[in-house]
Amino acid sequence: MRRPDPLRFAGLALLALAAGCALKTPPDAAAIKKEAIPKVNVPAAFTGVPAATIVTDNWIATFNDAQLTAAVAEAIANNADLRVGQARVEQAMLYAKLAGAKLYPSVDLLARGGLKLSGDNSGLQGGLLTMSWELDVWGRVRYGRAAAAADAAAAAADFIYARESIAAAVAKSWFLATEAGLQAEQARATVRDNEQLVTLAESRARVGAGNDEDIYVARASAGTSRDALRQIEQSRDDALRALEILMGRYPAAAAGVTATLPGQTETVPAGLPSELLERRPDVIAAERRVAAAFNRIGEAKAARLPAIGLTAGASVISSDLFVLKERDNPIWNLGANLLMPIYKGGALKTQVEIRTVEQKQAIAAYASVGLRAFGEVESALSAEHAAREREQILTQALADNQRAYDVVQTQFRVGSTDLRYVSQRELALSATRAALIRVQAEQRLQRVNLYLALGGGFEKKPAPNPTTPQAPTSK
Repeated sequence: MRRPDPLRFAGLALLALAAGCALKTPPDAAAIKKEAIPKVNVPAAFTGVPAATIVTDNWIATFNDAQLTAAVAEAIANNADLRVGQARVEQAMLYAKLAGAKLYPSVDLLARGGLKLSGDNSGLQGGLLTMSWELDVWGRVRYGRAAAAADAAAAAADFIYARESIAAAVAKSWFLATEAGLQAEQARATVRDNEQLVTLAESRARVGAGNDEDIYVARASAGTSRDALRQIEQSRDDALRALEILMGRYPAAAAGVTATLPGQTETVPAGLPSELLERRPDVIAAERRVAAAFNRIGEAKAARLPAIGLTAGASVISSDLFVLKERDNPIWNLGANLLMPIYKGGALKTQVEIRTVEQKQAIAAYASVGLRAFGEVESALSAEHAAREREQILTQALADNQRAYDVVQTQFRVGSTDLRYVSQRELALSATRAALIRVQAEQRLQRVNLYLALGGGFEKKPAPNPTTPQAPTSK
């Protein structure tokens, strides 16, 4: 029997592949944006801020809080949700690798041997080496590999966004715990003031300058302030537990946070709206899912076309029962096969329609994520701007309330006013102080929301090494 020529075999394979169709390119980000949100006119600048700087990475460093930076790093290393996300990325990458394995030949070896009669009385011993290769003429396997690669890229982008979200959640929980600590300090000062008023009311009653009503009013105010303090302490414990869970610790409300709110820059790093969809990881993930759906349409269409495969093999057989002719051993074979789908009850056509609908869903999901991104940026910008204005208003209101409280307290000491007015002014002063602390914390929270909405990174990116060749960027 004539042995097959390996070069001829490889030439036939390359010829078949060359004759195959080239893959169609999925729509780029600009085309997806045009189809997904055609009625959205993106402005030249965000409306929530009159002037803005460019978006930079390492936003956690802008708060100048080493403890906060360390807490974020601990959460990134230990957070359970992130470990799940990382495993999903690894799984998606392996699926992409698996999808591309079908582009290569499959080689199998079957061997048998043993003592006399080979253990099953057949008397046959030897080996069989086979190779099969499906020629991806129509691109079905390549489309599948491209779809899996796009899914892996989407999973990787989702993981990046998850890391950013965890960092933002840690920062916000940190600020909430710090705010609760400041509110608790304010509440303790209020309790001390109320207890002093109780003592003062009792003293005035003993000398005949006051009455029992003043004592009861003072005691009621002191009890109310102690209740408020207990609520604030519970809120602080809840914020600490949320922070500890993010950091992968046991939620014992024992984490230490800074006693004061960190400073932050007045400049707003908003960047340009036209760059937002190209920067946010969740939008990039949505764009990659559109590409995956596009490639699955090509895969489904290619499945309706004939499948062509090549096979080759070699075998060596010996027998204990009969003598084989020397010219029949070894045996070589070379062949090809063709599988043409004739009738599947409309299943293949329906599969194409299903994949087409999936692409429509992916484009709609992209539109949803994109619009949400614009909305989150505008909301964070507006909320921080409003918080800054409120801080100025409340600062002046706090000064006025403090002066009013000092006046009415002096009047009470000399007996020219009632304790109820003192309690009213004290409540107004405490409420203003609490509101000012709240709005100062709100500025930090909204700045974190803005960083997350803009797609800025919380880590400092390493500087590129000029001696290391850079991969070319795709256009």
